Amino acid sequence: MAGETKRGESPGGRGTASEWFTLGQAATYLGVAQSTVRKWADAERLAVFYTPGGHRRFRRGDLDEFVGTSRGRERPIVLIVDDDAALRASLRASLESDGVEVREAGSAEEGMAALEDEPPSLVLLDVMMPQVDGWEMLRLVRERHGLEAVPVVMFSGSANGADEAERRGAQGFVGKPFDPEKLLASTRQLLRR
Repeated sequence: MAGETKRGESPGGRGTASEWFTLGQAATYLGVAQSTVRKWADAERLAVFYTPGGHRRFRRGDLDEFVGTSRGRERPIVLIVDDDAALRASLRASLESDGVEVREAGSAEEGMAALEDEPPSLVLLDVMMPQVDGWEMLRLVRERHGLEAVPVVMFSGSANGADEAERRGAQGFVGKPFDPEKLLASTRQLLRR
């Protein structure tokens, strides 16, 4: 097909080098993890060029078109609030591969600032955080945005909390033993609603 990028094809004569991105540059440009860009490319959702050495290259125009298409679908936004960067990265990669736009916050203060910028479709909120814990952030979210305005799923390494989460207005709670897949399943179910 004309204009289609194929394995082994050279980008020469098809624009300047600044129009081509490496995997890392494409991930930064799109604001997602590299693993997410790889999954999109492997699933043929995103046009990709393979160098003779097998490295992925992406055209700026293809990335812009992909972003426009994704925005046209109005992807849901999930805000992950947790002080554990590794857990945030893992949840981000899984959610982005589902087509969800992800924002991250490493503290309740950062989470509240992110909520003010653009309200997400859902908040995943860790109970155990330094300074301001998840329960206090949940209270602030409910106080400022109302009980049903922003759905919140609480999660913790503690087994206890489901009753308290419900009493305080959270839409879900995932506790010990902590299972990220269970948290993702709850997230997907709430987003479908």
